[in-house]
Amino acid sequence: MATSLARNLLARTANRTCSRQLSRSAVAFPNPSPLNTSSFALSSSSDPRRWFASYPPHEVVGMPSLSPTMESGSISAWNVEEGAAFAAGDVICSVETDKATVDFEAQDEGVVAKHLVGAGSGEIPCGTPIMVTVEDEGDVAAFKDFVAEAGAEPAAEAPAAEEAPPAAAPAPAAAAPTPPAAAPTGERVFASPRALTLAKEKGYGEISALRIVGTGPGGRIIAQDVLDYDPSTAPAAAVAAEPVAAAPAAVPVAAAPASPLPEPVAGPGYTDYALPTSALELASRLHASKQNVPHYYLTIDLALDSLLELRSNLNSVMKSEEGGIAVNDLLMKAAAAAMKTVPAANSSWIDGGVVRVYDSVDVNVVVGNGASLYAPVIRDVGRRGLKAVSDDFAAATAVVEGEEGADPTTVPGFGDVGTFTMVNLGAFGVKSCAPIIREPQACALALGAIENRIVPNDDDESEEIYKESTMVTATLSCDHRVVDGAVGAQWLAAFKNHVENPVTLLL
Repeated sequence: MATSLARNLLARTANRTCSRQLSRSAVAFPNPSPLNTSSFALSSSSDPRRWFASYPPHEVVGMPSLSPTMESGSISAWNVEEGAAFAAGDVICSVETDKATVDFEAQDEGVVAKHLVGAGSGEIPCGTPIMVTVEDEGDVAAFKDFVAEAGAEPAAEAPAAEEAPPAAAPAPAAAAPTPPAAAPTGERVFASPRALTLAKEKGYGEISALRIVGTGPGGRIIAQDVLDYDPSTAPAAAVAAEPVAAAPAAVPVAAAPASPLPEPVAGPGYTDYALPTSALELASRLHASKQNVPHYYLTIDLALDSLLELRSNLNSVMKSEEGGIAVNDLLMKAAAAAMKTVPAANSSWIDGGVVRVYDSVDVNVVVGNGASLYAPVIRDVGRRGLKAVSDDFAAATAVVEGEEGADPTTVPGFGDVGTFTMVNLGAFGVKSCAPIIREPQACALALGAIENRIVPNDDDESEEIYKESTMVTATLSCDHRVVDGAVGAQWLAAFKNHVENPVTLLL
């Protein structure tokens, strides 16, 4: 009996000792995360004990990196409100990235104590605190006035504090020159696809010429930077940035645009060729567009006999010193006429669930190849005459081909983005092509080689079963968010009608 009482007394003493030790350890160190740290990017302080000295055990959760290439994102909606509990597999919030909207799922159970970032508040770099989680619902009230800056300092400041504890003040001064570093003119600018799209939609032109200071990871320009950009303050920002960049490297910056490309580098069985900035920019845009836009393709064959006859008649009455009407000019005019019949194709997708339909048909026509690939815009094709459209296209082509006396400043809107794109690959013998849509446009049309084909004879009075006809294959790429299959088919039918009955172009 005495032995049993002694054992019980020892057990109680051990339990009380253990409880006190665990209680002290909970103050010194954070609790194990109730959520999977591979999904939640946690933000830490240089002194974790400061968190738990005034707050119950909790975790500050950062913006997660939901894909290998994700650098930032925005919270489109919170699915778990403050004070609500969640379990493994529940969607905490929806995160919108440059490529898609992804669900942020919990890997364990817990309670959301506070949202540190509101829904729709703009781009947030990965790792930035977005919420606080706790294990007990009773601890939620303690975080009513919690502020991320007070609870979690940037991890990069911890080494500076350790190196020189007595001189903590110089640390912010050393970091001060970093934020205002805007990319000098001529250097490559890193920007998210959404930022490039917003710059076009707002009419700012090329983002590399805006001198925007990127606030994303590594100085990357994000969508929020474009939204905050004020053109009226751009000259001042440029002047302010010049002393910083000009002092150490004034000569290299000035010489950068004129510097030749590096020489090709030969390896064992291969050769690496450097690309110019324009080619890298084009590749980045096409890559982003192919990822962001849900493409689908429609193909149709067109008979050009009547259109070629009309072209011959028009050119025969024109003066010899004037340029003639090209087949491409007539096809461009037919595309604009089809936009009048099906205006939904002359539109674009705007972030926020809005489709913008344009009144004017401005056509980007792809010309050139390789590093000299351009897509000058021909304005208001639908309401202008064939001769005016032909002259504008001839002037733009002369600039691209580098003809003597050709001046880009004489071509209205050279280098701008229109509402529709056309590319003709007939000169290369290509029969058909599925083009990549150029954001923010909704459609792109590719034309193949013109060729003679044997087709069924539709003349009831003829005794011949077949006839020879001049044909071309046209492929329309559509953004399914804006133009669904039925609308795309209607546009192609209208385009075919105008091409095969070209008299309608003169109406």
